[in-house]
Amino acid sequence: MKLSALFICCIMITNTAQAQLEKKLDSIIANSIQPGEPGVALYVENNGKVIYKNAFGLTAINGKELDASTNFRMASVSKQFTAMCILLLEKDGKVSFDDPISRFFPEIPAVVANKVLLRHLLTHSSGVIDYESLMDASETSQLLDADVLALLSKQDTTYFAPGSQFRYSNSAYALLALITERVSGQSFPQFMKERIFKPLKMKNSSVYEASSDIKNRAMGFARNRNKELFANDQSSTSAVKGDGGVYTSLNDYRKWTHAQWRNTLVDLPPVLKRLNYSIKEVTGSYYGPGLFYFDKAEPSLFHSGSTCGFSTFSVNIPGQKTSIVYYSNIANNAVTFKKILEILASHGIGDPVQVFQLHELTR
Repeated sequence: MKLSALFICCIMITNTAQAQLEKKLDSIIANSIQPGEPGVALYVENNGKVIYKNAFGLTAINGKELDASTNFRMASVSKQFTAMCILLLEKDGKVSFDDPISRFFPEIPAVVANKVLLRHLLTHSSGVIDYESLMDASETSQLLDADVLALLSKQDTTYFAPGSQFRYSNSAYALLALITERVSGQSFPQFMKERIFKPLKMKNSSVYEASSDIKNRAMGFARNRNKELFANDQSSTSAVKGDGGVYTSLNDYRKWTHAQWRNTLVDLPPVLKRLNYSIKEVTGSYYGPGLFYFDKAEPSLFHSGSTCGFSTFSVNIPGQKTSIVYYSNIANNAVTFKKILEILASHGIGDPVQVFQLHELTR
């Protein structure tokens, strides 16, 4: 009887703590938005148990309510999906991480293409010029990944010797999407669908294409200097797929996270050991294939994304079966997530300081 009473007492304490955590998280998110505004969706799993999944706000002004099935633009959180395409091709024996990109891009001057390796693109150590700095500011049509290649084909220099430094690069991931197409013979969205989304049953996820409909789509917004919201879903770079074009929901992303825990598509831990670049700005951190991570007993994987209309964050600790996923259809909405991380950290989940040190490197 005494053991039973102790067991019941432990359950009551646990349930009370859980209820308090949920209440705190609800309050932080609800207080960050006003009625009728776009908002935030949050999912937290710890020790393999979902401890929070909720959404506040709308898909658009006067739109539907956000929920766990709403598809948000992932922005740079997409990079882990783009990298996985290359990992699958490497698993198939069709590419090597040490392939020079001259194998795939005869358009790029040999002085660059012979020195930049596939691993450099994956780990942001290529030094390839940022396509954003090469764009014609007067151009009104959206850039595609092929347009990024056209811009880079005119460049015969890199920022530094490939492999010698870390510099976050959207150009690199646009090139990786094109490599996926040229090696597989499929379009990038089709390859992603066939090799990632279908096997993982991520039925509602997709890669953005202007001609395709995105179901349950959240539209993007931003705030002006007066903190007033305005529609800001698309920019001149929003059609570039490889660096940020994936749309997914909390429900589908959970399937992706669990696949990483189980190494369903590729055996990720050995890949991280042979494909990484040390980041001197944040002690103990590395960039692997589309992921920041810390080299600890329990490596934690991280990425954030920011576009003209969205803010996204993903923290994944496979060894602890812990995942924190935050989507907002409001640009530059990181403050709310930082508050969320601080609350979770007070309950022994996550580390806000390390996350935001790495987040700054993507900006």
